[in-house]
Amino acid sequence: MSGSWQTLLVDERTDRVVVTLHRPEARNAISARMIDELHDVCARLERDPRLLLLTGHAGVFAGGADIAELLHRGRDEALQGINSRLFERVHRLPMPTVAAVDGWALGGGAELAYACDIRIAGPDAVFGNPEPALGILAAAGACWRLPELVGASLAKQVLLAGRTLDAPAALAAGLVIDVVPAPVLLDRAHALLDRMARSSATALRLTKLVVDAPGAHPPANDLAQAVLFEGSDKKERMTRFLAKKESTP
Repeated sequence: MSGSWQTLLVDERTDRVVVTLHRPEARNAISARMIDELHDVCARLERDPRLLLLTGHAGVFAGGADIAELLHRGRDEALQGINSRLFERVHRLPMPTVAAVDGWALGGGAELAYACDIRIAGPDAVFGNPEPALGILAAAGACWRLPELVGASLAKQVLLAGRTLDAPAALAAGLVIDVVPAPVLLDRAHALLDRMARSSATALRLTKLVVDAPGAHPPANDLAQAVLFEGSDKKERMTRFLAKKESTP
């Protein structure tokens, strides 16, 4: 994946793209430049769907949005939804997304992690949304995604009472799939992606689309299943499964 990256480290692979938030001078805070570069990544993944792994540099996921930039944003910038539109785009990427989080994931950093399909944490991961302490609200996804992820009561503890969720609390709440030692965090994240990559890419895309569809959606499920039932991938995979089963004593 070519590009002139100033705030990201981008590693393009055949079946996935690994993006590391890289602003070490600012705890990987999400700046306008980073927003633009992440939009570029999203555009490329929309054209060439692959799995996405998001992580942060040097033991920090993202310490929030860039406060120096937020200070100078006014009503018009708020109405543009600068961060929320990016995070929604990440959320709607065609293939599954994984956030590997160690260290701080605060404010916009937490909201970027919430926008991913799955999160895996290192032992020092901390999720939090301290926006009200700065006179604003968590308007880039936390106010609607966090209640869906952990329930309204716990979400209000984070959003209203300033509670942070460390790695054990995030695991207990179901916010993360696992907590693993920091030295193997990326290895475990890649193992998770490897497991998904062994599945049918079309089945993954349609499953994600149906899961994220609002409300009850039996017709959408049936239509997606109809597409998969007619595909060669389904026939080949089920034939291999049955052949393996028959050959097993």
